[in-house]
Formats: sequence, C-alpha cells, structure tokens
Amino acid sequence: MRDFTRKIIEDKVGLVGLIGVLLVVLLAVFAPIIAPYAPDKMHTMHTMEGPSSQFLFGTDEFGRDIFSRVVYGAQVSLQVGLIAVGIGAFFGLLFGLLAGFFQGKIDQIIMRIMDVFFAFPDILLALTIVAVLGPSLTNTMIAIGIVFTPVFTRLIRSAVLTVKENEYITNAEAVGVSNTKIIVKHIAPNVMAPFIVQITLALSGAILTEAGLSFLGLGVQPPDPSWGVMLNESRSYMEVAPWMMAFPVTAIIITIFCFNLLGDSLRDLLDPKLKQ
Repeated sequence: MRDFTRKIIEDKVGLVGLIGVLLVVLLAVFAPIIAPYAPDKMHTMHTMEGPSSQFLFGTDEFGRDIFSRVVYGAQVSLQVGLIAVGIGAFFGLLFGLLAGFFQGKIDQIIMRIMDVFFAFPDILLALTIVAVLGPSLTNTMIAIGIVFTPVFTRLIRSAVLTVKENEYITNAEAVGVSNTKIIVKHIAPNVMAPFIVQITLALSGAILTEAGLSFLGLGVQPPDPSWGVMLNESRSYMEVAPWMMAFPVTAIIITIFCFNLLGDSLRDLLDPKLKQ
C-alpha cells in the first residue's frame, strides 16, 4: 500500500484525478457547511441574478442560490454513482466468477443474458428500465446498476479465464480443494486489479447517466438539486441567464474528468503488463 501510494503521488495525472475526486467527495460530505443556503431556499427579491459576492454562482428563476444547489448536487451524484456502481459491480463479480470458472451451460446462460443487455445502448436501456419502474432516485440507481452489470460480468469472466490457466489453480483442483475455496481464495483476489479500475471508470459513467436521466425528467425529481435537473430547468433561460447552465455543466465535466484521470492512472499502476 505504501508503494502504491508513492507511485500514484509520483504520477502527476493520477494525482490530479485523485485530488479532484477527493474535493468532490468533500463537497458532498460537508455540503451543509460549505453551502451558504439551503438548496431549496428561495430569495424572491433576487431571481435570476448573476454571480455576485452574495450569490457566487448567481440565482435561478426561483431565486435559489445556484452555488448551494451545485454543492448539494454533488451529494446526489456521488450517492447515485456509488450505489449504482456497487449494484453493477456486485452482480457483475458474482456472474463473472460463475461464468468464467464453471463455463459450460452456466457460462452460456449468463453470457447470453448479458449479450441481450449489451444489444441496447446504455442510455436507452436505462431509460427503458426507469420508464417501467417509474422516475425516482431509487429507480435511477437500480437502472444504472443493471446497465453496468454486463460490463463487469464480461470483464471478470475474461480475467477468470486467464487466471484459471495458472498452474496453482490446476494443482489446487488436483489435490481436491473445493470450488468455493478456489474461487474465493485463489481466483477472486487475482481479478481485483481490473475490477477496481473498472469501478473507478464506471463511477464517471454512472454520474453522467444520472445527469442525462434527470435532464430528461426520468431521474431525480425537482426540487432536489441534481445537476441534471438544474440543466433541464435552465434550458429556457440560456440566453438571459447563461450561468444557470454553465455551472452545473462545469461541475459534471470536472467530476467525470477527474474520475477518468484517476481510473487511467490506476489502470497503469495495477496492470502487470505495463509494469514490465
């Protein structure tokens, strides 16, 4: 861990991504302290005012402080990202281990189901699931989790097939070690590197998908301060109040950019082929 920390600090790109991610996390955790106003507090005498010392990012059509809403929006984005990716990662790891280790009919059934999900574009699949379940924060997280499950399943299955070729797996099977113990003790730990990298990269995709669903009115519902909801509400005021759209867009771009930087850095650090 000490060696890994040293390497990621030496990697300037990864360090920038790590600092950016930590800042977003701090914004979300300490939102009640950082935000000067409640996200739904209306200042009726200050509607659609530009950035100022009182309202750093200006106000929207209801007089709500955009800076406060952007800060609280980080909570929603991280919550959706972590829970949704957690759902996809858990089931993807489970299905991938089963498909890669046992192969045969189990592999065929699992992967054919995953292929059905892969046949749909991510946003279209998420839209369909949310349309069936109904628009809400919980259903958005479930939909995004389902969308990312095939990605993790295919990744883990591929890694398991590679690990199974090692002699220590063959030796373990020869001496009668149970399948469960082989999977848990010998295979799962050796597929964690690509798994962790994919989690980092999937977080940025989950945040973007949530923003897209909320923008379309199928994700987080107003007046909750989601970045996607803020973009949807600002469409009618782009010309007269461009700051209403500019700051949520900037928050989305910076957050996704930082997660991608961190994910690329982790991939380079954890990939054995790139260490040689």
